[in-house]
Amino acid sequence: SFCTLLVCDMSSLKLQARLAMDILGCGRKRVWLDPNEAQEIANATSRKSVRKLVKKGWVMKKPVKVHSRARWRIRKEAKQLGRHTGPGCREGTRQSRVTDKSIWMRRLRVLRRMLKKYRAEKKIDRHQYRFLYLKAKGNVYKNKRNLMEQIHKMKDEKKKERQLAEQLKAKRSKEAAHREKARKAELKRREKERVKAKQ
Repeated sequence: SFCTLLVCDMSSLKLQARLAMDILGCGRKRVWLDPNEAQEIANATSRKSVRKLVKKGWVMKKPVKVHSRARWRIRKEAKQLGRHTGPGCREGTRQSRVTDKSIWMRRLRVLRRMLKKYRAEKKIDRHQYRFLYLKAKGNVYKNKRNLMEQIHKMKDEKKKERQLAEQLKAKRSKEAAHREKARKAELKRREKERVKAKQ
């Protein structure tokens, strides 16, 4: 039958297919040989003749099969909403999915970045930065909010200390002024008494 003849003709085109592969620079699966021109193709036994067939369009290079990522994108968007992440969809242990070390590194980098930013903006001085840096390294702060609370607490304490120091300084200066005034008054009184005694 015609189909049997066609199969026989196409199976005898191994040489032509190999030459076409080399000329077109692709694999056998991507080489298309026109089944209607099998006889003409079979006569082409040199590279030159195969090139002519390519020019005629009897031998062609098939396009690359599309490997679409559309479904992957849809699934990714769904995962971002929290779908497909239940126990049935998980492969691998908790440690193999996200290790404790990677979580720790992520957390510490966030805290260090924040400290660096605050130091650059002059919100904390270098001494506070060093103190908080070592505390963060020692796993004292769980997240940015905890660290921020500590910074505000330190600032409030520093402010209170400054206010107390100012109040103490004012009190001391007031007391000193009072003592000076009392001393002058005492000297004046003694001077008066001395003058009276002389008279």
